[in-house]
Amino acid sequence: MKDKKEVIINREWCKGCGICVAFCPKEVLEMDEEDKPLWAHPEDCINCGLCELRCPDIAIELV
Repeated sequence: MKDKKEVIINREWCKGCGICVAFCPKEVLEMDEEDKPLWAHPEDCINCGLCELRCPDIAIELV
């Protein structure tokens, strides 16, 4: 079994478009009060990488 990765969000690069939130199949990401994505439910993350793949600002990384 692979180790679970962590979602790192570079808030300076993120413009708050919400694409990552929309594409997350497990609804792990949520928009916060500043309209930036928040890794709200890490226990549900399946490390599919869609958030990283779809981010137009290259502001998300799975490490």
